[in-house]
Amino acid sequence: MRRRIVAGNWKMNGSLELARSLVGEVREGIVELDNGAEVVIIPPALYVASVQQLLNGQARVGVQNIAAWDAGAYTGEISGQMAVDVGCEFAIVGHSERRELFGESDAVIAEKVDRGIAAGLKIILCVGETLAQREAGLAVEVVSAQLREALKSVSGEQWKQVVVAYEPVWAIGTGKTATSEDAQAVHQAIRSLLGELGAPEQEITLLYGGSVKPDNASELFAQPDIDGGLIGGASLKAPDFLAICKAI
Repeated sequence: MRRRIVAGNWKMNGSLELARSLVGEVREGIVELDNGAEVVIIPPALYVASVQQLLNGQARVGVQNIAAWDAGAYTGEISGQMAVDVGCEFAIVGHSERRELFGESDAVIAEKVDRGIAAGLKIILCVGETLAQREAGLAVEVVSAQLREALKSVSGEQWKQVVVAYEPVWAIGTGKTATSEDAQAVHQAIRSLLGELGAPEQEITLLYGGSVKPDNASELFAQPDIDGGLIGGASLKAPDFLAICKAI
């Protein structure tokens, strides 16, 4: 049975005060969950230790990015080993904001996947197309190319450390959401491609991200190939985030 995951990506938002209040509410709400959902909080790296302490084991913690290197003169970077060392279990790799704003190529993302897996992290690999690519009918082609490059070195037991998040770029932070049918179609294509790459495709968790809210989460999560969500803005509001967690 595939893992059902709801991961909250705070992006570059938050403060110690917010962490205390938000995590406190989320922690209390998680105790009431009875649907088997795994909850992951992914704050800015500076707040990981505080969030982990506040969660007190009620949820898992991750980082929003890792370096393509293990160590060295890379000012400002955080390695996979460092993330593991402070108790992180997950790392986001390949988010569209990293691709667009920081120029991360598929090759760089592949290096990050490999380094993160070697460090023992579970990788949440983000893939997705722009609006222009979708309108040109290239959504599956674009996503497939991103997956092939990022996962080209993954094999055997390493697949257990891979989670794929489909995040159409045009739906991230815009309020626009892919229809459940459109999201399912791409998730189904992703699962099929994973099989071609040698993965145990029916065992790999696939998440949807892109303006997931309490009022659309149930419909999205009801699709056969959508196993949870990577949540952005709604993860900063405890009632909304918990409602999404309950929708699994």
